[in-house]
Amino acid sequence: MADYDVIIIGAGPGGYVSAIRCAQLGLKTAVIEGRETLGGTCLNVGCIPSKALLHASHMLHEAQHNFTAMGLMGKSPSVNWEKMLEYKESVVGQNTKGIEFLFKKNKVDWIKGWGEIVAPGEVRVGDATYKAANIVIATGSEPSSLPGVEVDEERIVSSTGALALGKVPKRLVVIGAGVIGLDLGSVYARLGAEVTVVEYLDHITPGLDAGLGKALQRALKKQGLTFVLGAAV
Repeated sequence: MADYDVIIIGAGPGGYVSAIRCAQLGLKTAVIEGRETLGGTCLNVGCIPSKALLHASHMLHEAQHNFTAMGLMGKSPSVNWEKMLEYKESVVGQNTKGIEFLFKKNKVDWIKGWGEIVAPGEVRVGDATYKAANIVIATGSEPSSLPGVEVDEERIVSSTGALALGKVPKRLVVIGAGVIGLDLGSVYARLGAEVTVVEYLDHITPGLDAGLGKALQRALKKQGLTFVLGAAV
């Protein structure tokens, strides 16, 4: 008999939502996750932390450019980058702890480690092997690099490294005008960096509505971002 009805490899939005629903339907469920926290890329180093920084930088932009027009007078706030990163981490922590609570509430087992499917219905984690009637692969993705370019997460960073720079840079080049690049580019532009976005195509936000992309580009230009389109790196 299998150890579990369902084993899910990966605790990101695909994995943890699937796990909770399986458990609610009466299936004995486990999730294998190698991170120290649940939530995958989105909650730990993606959607949630980037939106926390977006929110903070938006508040700064409002104070600098719009408060006076609304009759809100006073000294313009300054940026404490270290404190802003602490705020970002607190938001991440609230979300990841929330998933842990939901796992406990719905009796989903968290097997900590990296999973490997070694045979039909068998997953190995470290020295232990678990059996399951069903296996769901929800492993997500990793940032891709460019040929001949080493991402050292210091001078050349992925989106993960861009969420935890040691300081706000004076100049920043963002390669790729997708949602993630524009998110982080707009954050640093609002915080005072000179941001240039380089995109291979002749428009930003590939795959999204063209009209929305044009409107977004106009808004970001007003915030100070520079765009180089139709350019390969």
